[in-house]
Amino acid sequence: MDLFDSLKQKISGKNLRIVFPEGTDARIIGAAVRLAADGLIAPTLLGNAEEIAKVAGEKGFDVSKVTIRDPQTDAFHAEMAKAFFDRRNGKATEEQADQIVRDPNYFGTMLVFLGEADGMVSGAVHSTADTVRPALQIIKTRPDASRISGAFIMQRGRDERYLFADNAINIDPNSQELAEIAVESAKTAKLFDIDPKVALLSFSTKGSAKAPQVDKVVEATKIAHELAPELALDGELQFDAAFVPTVAKLKAPDSEVAGNANVFIFPDLQAGNIGYKIAQRFGNFEAIGPILQGLNKPVSDLSRGANEEDVYKLAIITAAQNLIA
Repeated sequence: MDLFDSLKQKISGKNLRIVFPEGTDARIIGAAVRLAADGLIAPTLLGNAEEIAKVAGEKGFDVSKVTIRDPQTDAFHAEMAKAFFDRRNGKATEEQADQIVRDPNYFGTMLVFLGEADGMVSGAVHSTADTVRPALQIIKTRPDASRISGAFIMQRGRDERYLFADNAINIDPNSQELAEIAVESAKTAKLFDIDPKVALLSFSTKGSAKAPQVDKVVEATKIAHELAPELALDGELQFDAAFVPTVAKLKAPDSEVAGNANVFIFPDLQAGNIGYKIAQRFGNFEAIGPILQGLNKPVSDLSRGANEEDVYKLAIITAAQNLIA
């Protein structure tokens, strides 16, 4: 089954609510209108209602089925400012809280935190930092995750599908962090109908090279096994050993993952970023993401070059993240 057909089936009828802070952007409005018309999610656009109506009218969008809220005038503002002040626990004054929650990304994040929305999609206009910072301050990471990470679903055709991580957030994760990324990525993979077989990648396979960078991956593999002993997971593996069965027989014959991996954990952001872009450009894979992992509630970061279809798809992914156990 096509990935998004599967995700649509999973979220259909659950009335999941996704908030879009960049509500006056035509790409966002178009995606929200489609999502509402398809009955997939209940979208909320943030922004001035007249401005949103003006853009919608120019583009021929019917926003009658979309909720619109203005962070500057919302009736919920005072309650939200108080909740933000309490959440920051002395890191912002009441006056600062009053102003901060007028920012659309903070307002949207507070809606998610307070249970008024099930997820947020931003980044079409704002930077990654502008999207992620409120999420880290308010929603925060889950107890079993020391930090967030970013994964990409790499898809080619209807059936060929892999997960790459971390390709977006952590520049040089240590062994503990790398292990957590591996375990979290396996959970994400299941959501996308991938039965996870996790490879922690290196330039070494089973001791073929010696270096501190290799030691980090070896230690991460040990920690990941302790965190999730039920997972099919192995490292350190070179990419060819992880992916090609004939190479795996030579380099890692005793591995249950080598030659069959479908979740690839890169040792640092430099390798991860290069790796997914090579697959995208040379291999003609569609790179879907980044999908932020490890937060208590889902927040997703768009590329500023995103189009309406990208927004539509990432909103579906964000809604579906509510279903991760």
